[in-house]
Amino acid sequence: MLSIVKYLGDLRTESVHLRSGQSIISDAPLDNQGRGEAFSPTDLVANAVASCMFTIMGIKAKSMGLDISNSSAEVFKEMRESPRMISKVTVRFVVNGVADEKDRVILERVAMNCPVFLSLHTDIEKDIQFNWK
Repeated sequence: MLSIVKYLGDLRTESVHLRSGQSIISDAPLDNQGRGEAFSPTDLVANAVASCMFTIMGIKAKSMGLDISNSSAEVFKEMRESPRMISKVTVRFVVNGVADEKDRVILERVAMNCPVFLSLHTDIEKDIQFNWK
């Protein structure tokens, strides 16, 4: 993956994914001198956990003949002040389309092995919850 990040001033960046041309704007949060008008960089890290877990679950679900479309996740991030860093990431999944308990266990296990989740520092508390509909 290759991206270009431009500093736009006033604590705002634009990141462009070169292959697709898609872009993401980030702002510093209100509690750190920013406008809070977009995801902050640490918001993007927390959000990437859920996105990665869904991607890995989706790959596995597809191979199992399951469709987890229209599932969702709420993502919460807590910060520590000194040093300023993410202290906790909470993800609450609501997953549709899986009735079998065995399939649920398989999908939860693959989700917990997504590269973003595994890349989080060990000092970051991780609270991952799965709710099956």
